[in-house]
Amino acid sequence: MSQSPGWARFAGRELPTWYDDVKLGVFVHWGPYSVPRWAPRVPDIQRLIRDGGPRRMLRENPYSEWYLNSMRIPGSPTAEHHARTYGADHPYERFAEEFGRESADAHVEQIAELAAAAGAGYVVLTTKHHDGYTLWPSAHPHPRLGRYGSERDLIGDLYDAVRARGMRTGLYYSGGYDWPYNDALLTGPADMLLAMPDDPTYVRYVEGHVRELVERYRPSVLWNDIGWPASSDLPAVFAEYYAAVPDGVVNDRWARADSKRGCASEAVLRGLGGLVQLAWRWLPKDSRELAFRPSPHHDFTTPEYSRLDEIAEDKWEAVRGVGHSFAANRNEDPADIITARELIHMLVDVVSKNGNLLIGVGPLPDGSVPAEQQAPLRALGGWLHENGSAVRGSRPWLIPSAVAGDGTPVRFTRTSGDVNVITLGTPTSTELVLPGLTASPGARAQLVSTGQSLEVSDRGDTLCVRLPGRLPVSPAHVVRLSGEIGLRR
Repeated sequence: MSQSPGWARFAGRELPTWYDDVKLGVFVHWGPYSVPRWAPRVPDIQRLIRDGGPRRMLRENPYSEWYLNSMRIPGSPTAEHHARTYGADHPYERFAEEFGRESADAHVEQIAELAAAAGAGYVVLTTKHHDGYTLWPSAHPHPRLGRYGSERDLIGDLYDAVRARGMRTGLYYSGGYDWPYNDALLTGPADMLLAMPDDPTYVRYVEGHVRELVERYRPSVLWNDIGWPASSDLPAVFAEYYAAVPDGVVNDRWARADSKRGCASEAVLRGLGGLVQLAWRWLPKDSRELAFRPSPHHDFTTPEYSRLDEIAEDKWEAVRGVGHSFAANRNEDPADIITARELIHMLVDVVSKNGNLLIGVGPLPDGSVPAEQQAPLRALGGWLHENGSAVRGSRPWLIPSAVAGDGTPVRFTRTSGDVNVITLGTPTSTELVLPGLTASPGARAQLVSTGQSLEVSDRGDTLCVRLPGRLPVSPAHVVRLSGEIGLRR
């Protein structure tokens, strides 16, 4: 990549409207890890790292896409599973060979069909995860493993299937980690930083990959993970991408290693990492979370298995899988999969606070998505079919949330001049009482799913909407208020 003048060129860049409008994306993790598809069951990765620190999180990692790292940690649940199921000497490369055979005949259209049925506006595909395996036949072979990737252009085929259904395509790339490149093994805090390569060969390799992906597929979202080599000219990388895709967006996970390492030696970093682990339980709660320091320029941030409490000034994207893993995990129980009700409520909550939701699914090697993963997404699509006008194209209102008079939580969005009141559940009263809201004379209300007009009245300290005697069965209901709707001072 050519040298660039720096970050100033991106100052004032506005977020493309399409990304702010669509609200929902589907994240597809698919690769050699889809063959063993196993990870320990944990309640929640944020709780795991909060209670046990980085060492426990890495040892009991619930992300099955981290199988290569987890299987090499002595005594870890994944290492024990691997030895018991395949034999301790069974190399990860065997999974890559099997994935290549099974995915060669995969019907990728079924992945795109599921995303469309969910009501997604974009699909983000994993092109290379931390294991170094590429899902397209790259012209840039792996520096250590040679031709290590799919012979079939899975990215191209998925791209075509996604675009044919009217959705945009995003491409995920692991720029921070490539475990086979430097034989990295992450077991503690220091490893999470030291595992990031930054030599000239690696820089040429990842820059070559990104340039190739942009030239071939013109992704609407360029989604990097973990970080980016310090000596790469990252502003030039972004400039080339925006030149090729003027309405494209980049996420925040491009922080360069030099800003974290400074001049500290490996020994110092390992010492500091050990101290961090020892002192973990005494650190402030907000410091004991899985988080990513953002790069100087980004179009949106990506909190993982986490949500915000208030409306964010800048655009963000809530990122999580339908279970506790992004890739398929055969060890998960049905109780680990998000329910349709939870998923609908999550989307509504995220959108009310200026976010998008990127929900992850993990196909099997043959491209099929397990039925238990499909169910909540299809239910979400059904709900959006009736109520999507309160979500797509909406913007946050004055406040994100409130509690109705009967105790039902509600979320607010704004569509043009109208206010959408979205109940998280079915109200127990025939009146939706909204404390603190005001309405001008002549204000109108409508139940969005049926189009039925509703009586609305301002009673001085509350705004009340008369609901139908029997509401449709739904995890959430949308009442649209038209007129001058505001907050009581």
